[in-house]
Amino acid sequence: MFDVLIIGAGIIGCATAYKLSQFNLNVLLLDKENDVSLGASRANTAIIHGGYDPDPATLMGKYNVKGVKRCIELVDILNIEFKKSGSLIIAFDENDLIKLDMYYDRGLLNGVEGMEMLDGEETHRREPNLSEEVIGALWVPESGVINPWEFTIAMAEVAVREGVQLELNQKVIDIQKASDCYLIKTETDQFQARYVVNAAGVYSDKIHNMVTEPAFKINPTRGQYFLLDRSAGETVKAVIFPCPTELTKGILISPTVHDNILVGPDSEVISDPEDTSTTRETLDFIAKQAQRSVPCLDFRCNIRNYSGIRANSDYNDFFVKISAPNFLDLAAIKSPGLTCAPIIAEEGIKLLAEEGLKLNKKANWDGTRKLIRFKEIPEAERADFIKENPEYGRIICRCEHITEGEIVTAIRRGLPIFSLDAIKRRAGSGLGRCQGGFCGPRVQEIITRETGISPLDILLDKAGSYILVDQTKNADKED
Repeated sequence: MFDVLIIGAGIIGCATAYKLSQFNLNVLLLDKENDVSLGASRANTAIIHGGYDPDPATLMGKYNVKGVKRCIELVDILNIEFKKSGSLIIAFDENDLIKLDMYYDRGLLNGVEGMEMLDGEETHRREPNLSEEVIGALWVPESGVINPWEFTIAMAEVAVREGVQLELNQKVIDIQKASDCYLIKTETDQFQARYVVNAAGVYSDKIHNMVTEPAFKINPTRGQYFLLDRSAGETVKAVIFPCPTELTKGILISPTVHDNILVGPDSEVISDPEDTSTTRETLDFIAKQAQRSVPCLDFRCNIRNYSGIRANSDYNDFFVKISAPNFLDLAAIKSPGLTCAPIIAEEGIKLLAEEGLKLNKKANWDGTRKLIRFKEIPEAERADFIKENPEYGRIICRCEHITEGEIVTAIRRGLPIFSLDAIKRRAGSGLGRCQGGFCGPRVQEIITRETGISPLDILLDKAGSYILVDQTKNADKED
């Protein structure tokens, strides 16, 4: 019998598990995939949004600025990669300037600090590569870019270390209310819990409907992206947005925490929330729209295309409610959900407490996470560090300069590892220009050595994505 069972190990579920781990509770975190952060939490714009665009009357508007501040606090506590780049929302004509005035006023209502309206000359001084057609911009300094999957994983690692139980490959297929608890049935198991938290992302309407009457409908919305190599240089310093519309924030151009350039996304409602394919037609559209803002963008530097699925809904706000006795919805979370995740978790836990959940704090809870990134060690100190830690002297990923020590430490931090991409998300190997072409086999060897998993069972990413199918040489004989 669990006190709280959380369905969904994306940014919302992991933020909730992280916050609950400070209390004397028996908490279970479930996910249908073989790792945390495999939905929208890994495939998004990676932006901590400043808060200028949500309607102040919505939860999105009420949580956004609080979320920015809490995220920046957690960056230091959890040792997460973050770059406070600021955002520029650009105007091409007088109508756009009128919209920017509206967003400036809305930002003030939401509590956004430090905003400025810039004329064309100042806008181009700050971002020389912008189109000559740009006549002004809204500057939002309290925003930036983060590593979204690392944010999710970091909170999951701390939660598990502090006592939360994590069960992966557990797709929920039914929920029944018993006299004093819920019975949660998955494809392979059944669990009991007094309180249930629905943080199932694009499936949150389906989980909700297992317990009570429909209240919202998720419209899975796909967005496609380009990721440009570091050779694109400092094309832009801030996140560049066109004026938002009712449906989308538009095609953005953004630096990343790894010094790449990210371009996208479009907005396409689809029927299959698992369809993360990309299309030539859509990518051409994205490139054309992006080059209207930044004409010098060189898409020959592209190293990867991908898409993510957003949990847009007909409710048009975060659905944060107790929808049935002891059943909490943290549902229909779309942008700025990444930014608001810590606040959504806190507000959700307050609702659980009002439902009767006892929140008795642990005496020795540790909410911090520490890790070593070898490339951040000053060069003058590296030789001595390697003498004490020889594994950090072996570079495995040449593109990103990731060492064997970083990979081994990532494996040992407590979450299950089944795939190469699980290591990529934790250590950064495979993120560079060759996309794992060089380091992949060595990472497989390290996973096998550290976990005992057969090389034949190591996946590229999700279930079924096997890399090796058989052994072609006799390992006992010399070549």
